[in-house]
Amino acid sequence: MSPRQDRQPVVTGIGVVAPNGVGTDAFWKSTREGISVLDHITRDGCDHMPVRVAGEVRGFDPESLVEERYLVQTDRFTHFAMAAADMALADARITSGDYSESPFAVGVVTAAGSGGGEFGQRELQRLWGQGSRYVGPYQSIAWFYAASTGQISIRGGFKGPCGVVASDEAGGLDALAHAARAIGRGTDAVVIGAAEAPLAPYSLVCQLGYRELSTNEDPERAYRPFTSGASGFVPAEGGAMLVVEEESAARRRGATVRALVAGHAATFTGASRWEESREGLAQAIRGALAEARCAPEEIDVVFADALGIPDADRAEALALADALGTHGRRVPVTAPKTGTGRAYCGAPVLDTAAAVLALEDGVVPPTPNVFDVCHELDVVTGRPRPAELRTALVLSRGLMGSNAALVLRHGADTR
Repeated sequence: MSPRQDRQPVVTGIGVVAPNGVGTDAFWKSTREGISVLDHITRDGCDHMPVRVAGEVRGFDPESLVEERYLVQTDRFTHFAMAAADMALADARITSGDYSESPFAVGVVTAAGSGGGEFGQRELQRLWGQGSRYVGPYQSIAWFYAASTGQISIRGGFKGPCGVVASDEAGGLDALAHAARAIGRGTDAVVIGAAEAPLAPYSLVCQLGYRELSTNEDPERAYRPFTSGASGFVPAEGGAMLVVEEESAARRRGATVRALVAGHAATFTGASRWEESREGLAQAIRGALAEARCAPEEIDVVFADALGIPDADRAEALALADALGTHGRRVPVTAPKTGTGRAYCGAPVLDTAAAVLALEDGVVPPTPNVFDVCHELDVVTGRPRPAELRTALVLSRGLMGSNAALVLRHGADTR
């Protein structure tokens, strides 16, 4: 069954749990002002790791946001996702009664990369230290990358199309495309997003094989893409959840349309083949523009992938030039994640949330810690830049070779 062209997917709710703020208002205030919260890792058992800097979510109290019966069954990454989902549903003004008579009209889609590493580590330590009788029954599900989708759907009573996207970091954008296609096929609403918690010792050890990971110990210099000092990316925890609805259904119930999900495309170019990612990312951009019926010069701001590896940064700059022509050198480019870290699958969803908020406020947030750009890009640094924004392009690439591009339009725009 093909998606119907008259069913426009729109964003009506945003929920954020990020290193620079829990809640959309706190997140956007820090993002808009370009505040960097990168710091030395404080999690127990991580002090001897070669990776010393990360974006930690501090001040997050899961007990006040998630019921105890769910907390004991789930890992920190699912706590983030459940809390953010609640915020997004509240922002969209969806209550438990809105879909009580039609639970199959609402689905849930998340993307995940690291899964429940902290929960899994704790249970393995009990297994080897105390014996199998001390391993809880939830070990079999809490570490699983599908846990967030499952728990959000069960908790909310959502029985529509549910899924988990496992397409590398770009899966955060691919989950939005999955939701948009579900809307086109008749689903009224989808709760989508991604959250990660990769800073437990076991999880960090698993990341040490990534040559793209920064080992710079200076928080102000550890993650500086598009500069001569680029030395890799800094990991982060957290993420965001969005509510995507069919536009006419959202308007009928009086919801605020915050942005239109206009176009998406994805490609694959192979793990760590950053020079080849130029062609793949450019093709994804072209595909997203075509689906959105958007000319290159209509793009008003780009939220960059910004990996922080010289070859990858160069490939991204060239991909923008390939896909957008001369406009690719003039359009404002930003990468707010340089102030919070790269939260794997959660990173592009946080960028999407920031893009929606930028469209609403008419301002491009700056790229923290970046000031000496060495590529032909108009990277916004220092202060936020006021601008008339109608259309945003969000980019993401994964360490295993996935590429994705997403086009968003201002919520006041129509097809």
